[in-house]
Amino acid sequence: MTHIAIISSSVRRERKSHSVALYFQNYLKANNLATSEILDLKEYNFPIFEDTIKTLQNPTEKILDFTNKVKSANGIIIVTPEYNGGFPASLKNVIDLLYDEWQGKPISISTVSAGVFGGTQALVSLQFILWKIGAFTVTNMFPVPNVAKTFDESGKAIDSIATDKLAKVFIAELLDSIKATQE
Repeated sequence: MTHIAIISSSVRRERKSHSVALYFQNYLKANNLATSEILDLKEYNFPIFEDTIKTLQNPTEKILDFTNKVKSANGIIIVTPEYNGGFPASLKNVIDLLYDEWQGKPISISTVSAGVFGGTQALVSLQFILWKIGAFTVTNMFPVPNVAKTFDESGKAIDSIATDKLAKVFIAELLDSIKATQE
C-alpha cells in the first residue's frame, strides 16, 4: 500500500497547523487510501543544520530516522503555517538538510493561517523552493483559513462534509502523482 509522510512543520507551543496534519492522517486511514505517519518537527527538535545529510559528520539517530522516513515515503504532505508571509524556519531547515531524498518526490502542500487567506503567501515561496530542489510538487493545494475555527485540536474538521470534499480532490491528485512517478 502507498505510504505518505505528513510533515507537521510548526514547532510553536500554541500551534494550530498540527490539527490539520492529524486530519490528513485520520482521513487517509478512514478512507483506506494509504498508510501514513506524521513527521512532527516539534518532536524532532532539530538544531539548525550546518550542512546537508551528505556531508554532515556523525548525524544523530533522529536525523537518520527523519531522512529514511522521507526517502521511503511514496509521497509527502507538508502542512505548514504561514508566519509573517513565510513558512517556519523549522521547515526550511529540514528541506535544506536533504537533497536527493526530495528528487522527484510527489509533495502536496497544505498551508494554514489564523486569517482569511489560508497561508497562500507562504505557499508561493515553498512551491518555488521545492521545485528548485527537484521535488514533484502537486498543483492542487489545501489552504486552511481561520484554522482555529476550522479544526479542533484532535484534527476533526468543524465542517467535515465540506472539508472532506476538498481533501478528496487534494489527496486524489497526490495519489495520481505517486502512481505517475512510479511508472
